[in-house]
Amino acid sequence: MTDGSMTDGSAPEGVRLQKVLSGAGVASRRVVENYIVEGRIRVNGVVVTELGTRIDPETDLVDVDGTAVQLDVSKRYVMLNKPTGVVSSMRDESGRPDLRLFAKDYEERLYNVGRLDAETSGLLILTNDGALAHVLAHPSFGVTKVYIAKVEGEVTAQTISKLTKGIELEDGPIAADKARLLDTSRGSSLVELTLHSGRNRIVRRMMAAVGHPVTELVRRQFGPLHLGTLPAGKSRELTKIELGALLTLSRRDSGVAEAPGEQQENE
Repeated sequence: MTDGSMTDGSAPEGVRLQKVLSGAGVASRRVVENYIVEGRIRVNGVVVTELGTRIDPETDLVDVDGTAVQLDVSKRYVMLNKPTGVVSSMRDESGRPDLRLFAKDYEERLYNVGRLDAETSGLLILTNDGALAHVLAHPSFGVTKVYIAKVEGEVTAQTISKLTKGIELEDGPIAADKARLLDTSRGSSLVELTLHSGRNRIVRRMMAAVGHPVTELVRRQFGPLHLGTLPAGKSRELTKIELGALLTLSRRDSGVAEAPGEQQENE
């Protein structure tokens, strides 16, 4: 980031902040100029109020009113409601249906953020933003996910309490951030679980451990993103509000993104 001043007669470095933000779809240049004067914009965490401020869109991080802005308009962010029977891979070596069924609808080469197993449906993010994908999928980041599980048997209040207090699995103790019983009928129950764990098939293993095996499982929420009414097998691009919330989350503590590791299935 620079203030746009020149000391040797050469052209100033960078691009004017209002031009970059206007190009990113934040608002018109005139409106962005008002934002700058009002102190509503930060560059690399520092409030800027000078209209001559110039930035490097490739390296500088900008937020407006505390919400991160993606300056690279070549990045694509897609929400998919993955149906059951589809493997969370861009190429399945066994020839099973995979995410290419949905990524082919977009020009960019997209990748999935994290995984859902083949028999789990729900919210999956597809993107060509490798940095964001790595941070959100990194186990240390602990992004929150919300699942709805249909399970065998009638779940009691005591079982819900056990899920939040913690249970012991073969790979160590685990506790849901939140758990609540949504419905019980005809020998089955609907349970909502909120978790930040990235351990493999964790929801299925937790429910089996308390005596209620999962028969159906869907992920309804990933961080700030909600599946809403998006039908199974359909995808859509994130709205600017959703993208801003997701980028803000990913930048909150991006220092956790170290060497890439194997992404685990989150459910």
